[in-house]
Amino acid sequence: MDFLEQRRLVQGKRPNDVRDEFDRDEARLIHSAAFRRLQSKTQVLGLGESDFYRTRLTHSMEVAQIGRGIVQYLSKSEQFSEYQKHLPCTSLITAICLAHDIGHPPFGHGGEVALNYCMREHGGFEGNGQTLRILGKLDKYTAEHGLNPTRRMLLGILKYPAAYSELVNEKAYEQDPDKNAPYWLFEARSQKPPKCYHDCDQEIVDFIFEDFDETDVAKFTATREYKGKHSKSLFKSLDCTIMNLADNISYSLHDFEDALSLGMITQRHWREHFEGKENLFNDLAKQLNREDLSFDLITASLFHKDSFCRKEAIGSLVNLMITNAIIAKNQSGCEHSLLNLEVKLEPKIEELREHIFNLVCEQVIFDENVQQLEFKGQKLVIELFQTLAKDPNRFLPKPTRERWKKAAKGLEGENKKSAQLRVICDFVSGMTDDYATKFYEKLFTPSKGSIFDRL
Repeated sequence: MDFLEQRRLVQGKRPNDVRDEFDRDEARLIHSAAFRRLQSKTQVLGLGESDFYRTRLTHSMEVAQIGRGIVQYLSKSEQFSEYQKHLPCTSLITAICLAHDIGHPPFGHGGEVALNYCMREHGGFEGNGQTLRILGKLDKYTAEHGLNPTRRMLLGILKYPAAYSELVNEKAYEQDPDKNAPYWLFEARSQKPPKCYHDCDQEIVDFIFEDFDETDVAKFTATREYKGKHSKSLFKSLDCTIMNLADNISYSLHDFEDALSLGMITQRHWREHFEGKENLFNDLAKQLNREDLSFDLITASLFHKDSFCRKEAIGSLVNLMITNAIIAKNQSGCEHSLLNLEVKLEPKIEELREHIFNLVCEQVIFDENVQQLEFKGQKLVIELFQTLAKDPNRFLPKPTRERWKKAAKGLEGENKKSAQLRVICDFVSGMTDDYATKFYEKLFTPSKGSIFDRL
């Protein structure tokens, strides 16, 4: 067996199982509780506002479809024939893409900021780092190794190969103290976590890199400091760049499509945003000999009264991006192909994608109504965490309470406190939006809750 197919816990196949190791990865992920929970977690727009737009689950399915499309395109392109043997198989890239968001907490980035605020003195919280933690440790497929994925799948999920303690800059958290403000009231921007994995999951990362050359690992895990901000890791593995590109395409175009459908982005917004930049479309239309990509035609289709025209335009843009993905050497200087190759968009296509995404940010993500709902979820998560942390023996469900007690064994002082708070963080981050709301109401709303409730 190739070392990339190995698992931390050796598990033989069941009788007559003809699947390869990456088929098994995909199946485990699809049947996991963490994956199912994505159906009730916010993507951008809050759940319950409509039954039309994307949740984290439908977003992840679309990312997987785009990821497969990128691999299929690159594997048939003569331009990249020398790199094709290094591309992941369909089942592997599907598993990586489907799994990429399972660590994200309820209420989107508001939930992530809230948990990092609660955990910043105890190892922090970052959604991508939690994804690695669920896959390698928490999911119930095994007792202690989570879904026990292959080494290559874990490498593909490791979006930021540096630990919280290595990247965190406490000055980035600084804010003017306001003694009169409640503990849950703060500027969200100042409490964002570094993009990292959690220090308590170092053994998973050690397993990922144990059979790679030490010099390669040192180059691949390099970081860069930024004055007054958290440091950042510099590189992602080949498989991770495919997943990341598929994610970028999906949230740029599919969140855009949702915004069009709900009227949050109008033709006026679109034309004003692209004023003076129409040639981003027109030049591509000429270069690729595709009239459907001219600015006037794409605009007419996006804002046509018939929804199928809008769908056709979004499909054309997705196709444009998939078929302009390229494989190139990154700047790491690593020898191993998985560490020194990356997949990205042609520069002009990436510029177009960024402009569309910036429009989504302006009109949707930073919309005051979206931000107000995100803040409400953020406050809810902080109050839940603080209550559970204050009296865990009283409020934690029995299985989580047992994990909380077990986490303290052999530890003292701050190490004990950090380990037990991590269990509470795992519990809250694993909640769906709906579960977190019901749990909150049971604790804080007098008219809600019963001793017979089974959340």
